[in-house]
Amino acid sequence: MEVREVALRAGEGYELRLTGRGARGYVWIWQVSGDADAVAVAEGGAAPAGAAPGAPVERTYLVRGRRPGGRARIRFAQVRPPYPEEAPYDEFVLDVRVTP
Repeated sequence: MEVREVALRAGEGYELRLTGRGARGYVWIWQVSGDADAVAVAEGGAAPAGAAPGAPVERTYLVRGRRPGGRARIRFAQVRPPYPEEAPYDEFVLDVRVTP
C-alpha cells in the first residue's frame, strides 16, 4: 500500500491516477476520514478508448482542497463489489493538508 502526502490550498485540485482492473471486476472506492469536509473527491473517468480488451485501465480522481486548516486521509481500495468479504486487491492512501 502506497501512502502519499500533499498540501493543497482551498480551491486547488490534485489529480490522482490509479491503475484499474475493470476487466476483472475490480473498481476503486474511497473513504475520507479526519476532516471530511476539508476535501472533495470526484472520479474523473477512464483512459481514452482504444485500449486492448482486458488491458489495465487508468482511472483519474480529482481531490480538491475545501477548508483551510483541515487535514483529511483518503483511503482508496480496489475491490470487487460482488465479493465484499474479499480483501482489497490494492490500496492507496492520500493524506491531504489544506493550507490557507
